[in-house]
Amino acid sequence: MSQTTPETSSGRPARRAVISLAITALVAVLAFVLIPPEAYLWVKSVHIFALIAWMAAMLYLPRLFVYHTEAGPGTPQSETFKVMERRLLRGIGNPSMIVTWVAGLWLAWNVFQFQGAWLHAKIVLVILLSGIHGFYSASVRRFAEDRNTRSSRFWRVWNEAPAVLLVFIIILVVVKPF
Repeated sequence: MSQTTPETSSGRPARRAVISLAITALVAVLAFVLIPPEAYLWVKSVHIFALIAWMAAMLYLPRLFVYHTEAGPGTPQSETFKVMERRLLRGIGNPSMIVTWVAGLWLAWNVFQFQGAWLHAKIVLVILLSGIHGFYSASVRRFAEDRNTRSSRFWRVWNEAPAVLLVFIIILVVVKPF
């Protein structure tokens, strides 16, 4: 078995992030080229479905962090939570975030031509939500390495952040207040 040095283990997340961004960009380009504007309702449906899946992951991950924190490092429960967190992030969270972004950008370009202050505000909030996603991803890595320094109370508070952003995103999309 090979040992992982700190230099190589710290480079892996950055390399994975770059690869993920490249794949997302490629998928986005293919979507923009191959999906005709007449597919609007299909793309909108995919966007909504992906957003629901992404939000499920964003709301469940910090709840797992609460339980994981309370279990303590090195326990059998901690090892179970590590698997659950990794699978939730990689199996649902990351793919659904990518699909949400690609479908959303397609809609913004093909339907709204990136016009409207409500759309710009929505994009800012989705960027913030993506930042929280990144924070949760880094936290999954810290938990996997038994390096969590946050309290369960901290994670309970952070459990609400995606929900608050979602409320404002939905209001912007449905009401279009400006």
